[in-house]
Amino acid sequence: MKAHEGDVLRFTSRVVGTPEHHATVVKVLGHDGEPPYRVRYEDGHETEIFPSSGCVIETRQAPESPAWQPHRERR
Repeated sequence: MKAHEGDVLRFTSRVVGTPEHHATVVKVLGHDGEPPYRVRYEDGHETEIFPSSGCVIETRQAPESPAWQPHRERR
């Protein structure tokens, strides 16, 4: 799994009734886009995480590369 600053991590749950939540990557702490990541949740809380299964990366559009397309990577 590789992420960049500004990417959004979307966490799904396998438990019925538990809502999906999102976090924005504030800083990549691993080498070459690898975890751990410093993230900020919707409520402003920040923490360091190692994403697990059920996490999808929603890559932001890179403004310097118009031909570049966002991708989703499932782990």
